[in-house]
Amino acid sequence: MAVKLSVVVPVKDEAENVGPLAREIAAATGGLGTYEIIFVNDGSSDGTAAALLKLKAEIDGLRVISHATNLGQSRGIRTGVRAAKGEIIVTLDGDGQNDPADIPKLVAPFDRGDASLGLVSGVRAKRKDTFSRRLASKLANSIRQGLLHDGAVDSGCGLKAFRREAFLALPYFDHLHRFTITMMIREGYRVEFVEVNHRPRLHGQSKYTNFHRMLVGIDDLFGVRWLQRRMKKTTEAKEL
Repeated sequence: MAVKLSVVVPVKDEAENVGPLAREIAAATGGLGTYEIIFVNDGSSDGTAAALLKLKAEIDGLRVISHATNLGQSRGIRTGVRAAKGEIIVTLDGDGQNDPADIPKLVAPFDRGDASLGLVSGVRAKRKDTFSRRLASKLANSIRQGLLHDGAVDSGCGLKAFRREAFLALPYFDHLHRFTITMMIREGYRVEFVEVNHRPRLHGQSKYTNFHRMLVGIDDLFGVRWLQRRMKKTTEAKEL
């Protein structure tokens, strides 16, 4: 049976979060047709791998892929998308802060049959992060808009839905997950935004600091701007 939807979740050291999250995803996608859930264990050093393997006996359609070492969130997403069987992919963070109940809302626009729609990105309406993280994100998004002009007001939201073939056509680079919106527009696809829920982290710790995000973000911004400026306008191609 063909798979309609693939949910891809990259995780690192989230042993306490993967169980509740996987069950919520299964409940949220149950009415959306055939689906699969792919957790990509990105070199975890805790009990994440064991917890995921145990869940496979409980949740239908759950697949587990493991990186031998930590390769980062963008590579984890790419690994999951390449292995996915669904035409539409949904990604969300593995810390439980994204709400799986929002998945149907992100997938619905693709049911209109508009081939120009490449991505639907979540916008966290009421973020449950610390004040310093919210402030850093607001500043980063302002700088980003000044350079990229891609309409993204919450580029850090991990909850996204997109066409698998569109994503795999994008140029890959580390930290691509922060610039998927920009790259989709660069390829000629439309992007839509929907408000989504955001929840506090209940277990574990964030893998990023504001300082780390700032350092890699500056370098990435200028690299992505370079890619933007070296893309000719897309046009419809017809076979004669």
